[in-house]
Amino acid sequence: MAEQLLNPEEVLGLPREQLPRHIAIIMDGNGRWAAERNLPRIEGHACGAKVVREIVTECARLGLEALTLYSFSSENWSRPKDEIDFLMELYAHYLVAEREEILDNNIQFMQVGRREGLPDSVLKELDTTAEMSRHNDGLKLCLALNYGSRAEIIDAVRHIATQVKSGELEPHDITEQLLGLSLYTAGIVDPDLLIRTAGEFRISNFLLWQVSYAEFYVEPVCWPDFTVAHLHKAIKEFARRDRRYGGLSAVNS
Repeated sequence: MAEQLLNPEEVLGLPREQLPRHIAIIMDGNGRWAAERNLPRIEGHACGAKVVREIVTECARLGLEALTLYSFSSENWSRPKDEIDFLMELYAHYLVAEREEILDNNIQFMQVGRREGLPDSVLKELDTTAEMSRHNDGLKLCLALNYGSRAEIIDAVRHIATQVKSGELEPHDITEQLLGLSLYTAGIVDPDLLIRTAGEFRISNFLLWQVSYAEFYVEPVCWPDFTVAHLHKAIKEFARRDRRYGGLSAVNS
């Protein structure tokens, strides 16, 4: 049975127009969380995956437009092979296990990142989940898997350069909008809130173009300890920010 949308006024004390449209999350601290408990790093990843369901479901029920989760970066391939193998198995399992939840919450699933290098088993489940949910019109859930923002921008530039070379475009046709439409996130509103857990203040090659005007929120707890209450706290802080986009606030205008 499909979940009902929540009333932000009742849950957060905020009108819907004060909520972010798109939240991006750098889910940091799985390994640190495990190390602090003398557990293998893979246990941190397994516990972190359980948190994903709660946060995705809450964002869907709050009626947000999009949620992008930084799951595996293009730099993460340098990690130990056994950890990478576990993560790939975890992704494939997650995509199967969460399909019912995705459909029940009217979520449209998609992957952002390069497909090259991902195991066939993961690609199969990515494509199946995307196809099953493609007609849903609720939250757009973007899983940043094998993702790097610099690689994304390079891919976009190569695509545009090919169009220029073929005569489809002239150099003066290249605009910010055109470049945005050539990114993996084409058609999705840019994030207006970027959350990073584990107390780190780095962007880590994540959505460099898209977060140009996003509000940053750093949460000290590691991702496996991140809760819906932490999400609500971040959204409330976002609502308090004075977003000027380079201009003057209403107070100073």
